[in-house]
Amino acid sequence: MKIFRWSVTVALAGFLFGFDTAVISGADQPIQKLWQLGDFFHGTFIMSMALWGTVVGALFGGIPCNKWGRRKTLIWIGVLYLVSALGSALAPDPYLFSIMRFIGGLGVGASSVAAPIYISEIAPKARRGRLVALYQLMLVVGIFAAYASNWVIGETGPNAWRFMLGIEAIPATLYLIMIFTVSESPRWLVVYKHDVEKATSLLQELNPDIDPNHLVDEIKRSESESTGKSLWSSKYQTVILLAFAVAFFNQL
Repeated sequence: MKIFRWSVTVALAGFLFGFDTAVISGADQPIQKLWQLGDFFHGTFIMSMALWGTVVGALFGGIPCNKWGRRKTLIWIGVLYLVSALGSALAPDPYLFSIMRFIGGLGVGASSVAAPIYISEIAPKARRGRLVALYQLMLVVGIFAAYASNWVIGETGPNAWRFMLGIEAIPATLYLIMIFTVSESPRWLVVYKHDVEKATSLLQELNPDIDPNHLVDEIKRSESESTGKSLWSSKYQTVILLAFAVAFFNQL
């Protein structure tokens, strides 16, 4: 039960991912008219700025995950979402708006790395696929919620776009509160922190019916087997190509 609850909590980062990505569509034309923006500037720095941040966050999101831990990274992701939502809603000019959207994009990109990693590392083998899929499910729900809230808020006045963007602060705050209730990934504790005692205690808590020492040994064995192996070796080429193709065509 605790594994499922923690997985759902972390998957809320996917909800914020979807919401943040889609919510800008409702603010598109009002912002362009308000600040009298040309098409190039509007497309590159208003509509696409979060995507630039997403690229950076996805490329480098693994660094804080490994250095500071999955949990701490997930907490900071929530902070990025909250700052972006409030900052975008209150931005007095397009330049600050672009910066705030970029910050949100960093959270989006980093969450696409940190959340699935965390869920996969606390989930037992038999349930791993289903639990990690919660992240993708929440992402789609977030997209739907963004369009629904835009529709509800859209006719409330000339500053409706600010409320469209600012309302994301509500789920971001909820996520931040909830993420403090999860513990660190036991795998990270073993592999990067070398805190076997704490990892053993956590694994016992998550899997009371399984010998935690056996699970720790599995983590160590899998890590030693993967050490020195290139992700781009022929063994993984087909799998990586398929994963890339699915993600690419989904976005396209």
